[in-house]
Amino acid sequence: MLLAIVLLNACNSNSDKQEAVLKAQQATIDSMKVAMEKQAVVDSMNAVMAQREEERIKEEKQQIAANSNNAPVATTNTVAKKKKWSHTAKGAVVGAGTGAITGAIVNKKHAEGALIGSLIGAGVGAGTGAIVDHSKKKKEQQRQQ
Repeated sequence: MLLAIVLLNACNSNSDKQEAVLKAQQATIDSMKVAMEKQAVVDSMNAVMAQREEERIKEEKQQIAANSNNAPVATTNTVAKKKKWSHTAKGAVVGAGTGAITGAIVNKKHAEGALIGSLIGAGVGAGTGAIVDHSKKKKEQQRQQ
């Protein structure tokens, strides 16, 4: 009877470990899905902004064409460059994602671990990105001199 209890208890603790591993994996997958959904929203917003910019440029060209028919007007058409993410912003986003995944896996309370990990990761990533931005700015200044 004692042997049966020990075997059942050993099997039960093994299944608890497997369940904990599966929960950690699911938390990782869920956080990755959330990150992908956020990126999809950002991409769609960028597409909408690009479309609006194209429409604005077309309208300006039409106005210029209409003005050139009436009277010669000197205008300059400046196309704004698409602003890229700074290394600080990229570092913060990557650090937050990595920290959330790592924190969810490491901590027994997955949500709490993900939150703490994302905060720490965002801070470290932003710091690293700021260092890279600063070094690039220095190199750019040296090139100009």
